[in-house]
Amino acid sequence: MTNVRDVKLVAEIEHLDEKGNGQAVIWRESDRGNNPRKLKLTIPQTLRGETVEVFVDNPDKRRRKVMPLEILDASPDRTEAPCPHFELCGGCVWQHWTYEGQLKHKTKQVKKALKREGMDPSLVHDAIGMEDPWHYRNKMEFTFSPAGDIGMHEQGNFRKIIPLETCLIAGRNMVDGMLEVSEWVKEFELTGYDKETREGLLRHLMVRESFETGEMMLALFATATPDGELATAIANLIERITTKFPNVKSLMWLVNTDLADITQSEDTHILAGRDFIYDEMAGYRYRLWFDTFFQTNPLQAQKLVDLALEMGKPEAHERMIDLFCGVGTFSLPFAARVKELAGIEIVETSIESAKRNAVDNDLHNTTFLARDARTGLDEMKETFGFADLLLIDPPRCGAGGKVMRRIGRSKPKRIVYVSCKADTFAKDIAELVPFGYKLQTVQPVDLFPHTVHVECVALLTLEEEQIEG
Repeated sequence: MTNVRDVKLVAEIEHLDEKGNGQAVIWRESDRGNNPRKLKLTIPQTLRGETVEVFVDNPDKRRRKVMPLEILDASPDRTEAPCPHFELCGGCVWQHWTYEGQLKHKTKQVKKALKREGMDPSLVHDAIGMEDPWHYRNKMEFTFSPAGDIGMHEQGNFRKIIPLETCLIAGRNMVDGMLEVSEWVKEFELTGYDKETREGLLRHLMVRESFETGEMMLALFATATPDGELATAIANLIERITTKFPNVKSLMWLVNTDLADITQSEDTHILAGRDFIYDEMAGYRYRLWFDTFFQTNPLQAQKLVDLALEMGKPEAHERMIDLFCGVGTFSLPFAARVKELAGIEIVETSIESAKRNAVDNDLHNTTFLARDARTGLDEMKETFGFADLLLIDPPRCGAGGKVMRRIGRSKPKRIVYVSCKADTFAKDIAELVPFGYKLQTVQPVDLFPHTVHVECVALLTLEEEQIEG
């Protein structure tokens, strides 16, 4: 039932928030006729400068989130979203925006972040985009609805799943694999996991693909083991996947009964193939397990590696530290160019993978340590010694002041910072200024078209007098 107080309003989009949603402010007369009331609106799928009509329930609230009813005055950068699921699916937020417009916005965001921290925004180059910004992801995590439909969470609603018939940011082979699993689920009338009742079988489907080797992984996360009453269905799944998708080198069933809605495994069953796939980047081979962190856009990730090498200029006589090294994405290409490399990463499984990847690629000048960043830096200072070059690739939350100050006190000559969030990147590098570091250049790289995220590669150098001191 519609409340008589619900109204249609016309709003002008002033800016976009950090989630990529349009923001508008409307001043409305109050019931008492005194001071006007300020209503802040969050309006997804709109662009700065647009005038839109919206329907607002309970407009006397201070903040409301509403969808646009009609675009009255469209931005020249508006375009038609090609995906049939865009309006509901939470996988993308900017398919209604031209790719050129997205890139310009991301460049501006990086410049703004630096300016807020007192840095020179002119050091930021234009973001490097993709020639074809579609089907770029090599990993996707799909979720099952209680009815067994497979899809993605609805925008802003993690309790509702939007069934998918396609996905324009996932690799095409990955989409085909997802649709095959979907047909299998429907054929055997299997249930999905209900987060409310905590009942149901299937929770997630993870799909990984190497665009270089062609190998693919399908990993089903479920609440029960793949035997007993499921034996017939599992046998059918194995047959249809191995027959139709010979590139699937890892078909797995992972048991997860935990309340946490994440892709984790208590008991792993290899249905066909092995428990990992091979991928390649920058001429190096990596083993990827279901829980391995690896760049999800391999074409743009290659540009990150190339930029890091170009900025860092590693030399054969130098020692290097790779902080937050993961499985060695940056470690291996740099290790081939320096005398010694030490990698630090808190996730033990990633460190084991990094060690194995180094051996697989015949690199024997590496040391990998499973420690948090602060402890690892202190320990490496004692055992590894001075580093000429340091590369840091922290998570989205950044490294933090304590870690950055430790880096500053250790005085590497050059620091290459690879960032996935401009705000935390700017705050981190500001911590290095008192130690004599100067920001030389920042290159944004768009690894996630049609989303708000942008990566950066930056170079900082220690001023000569600081080195000598």
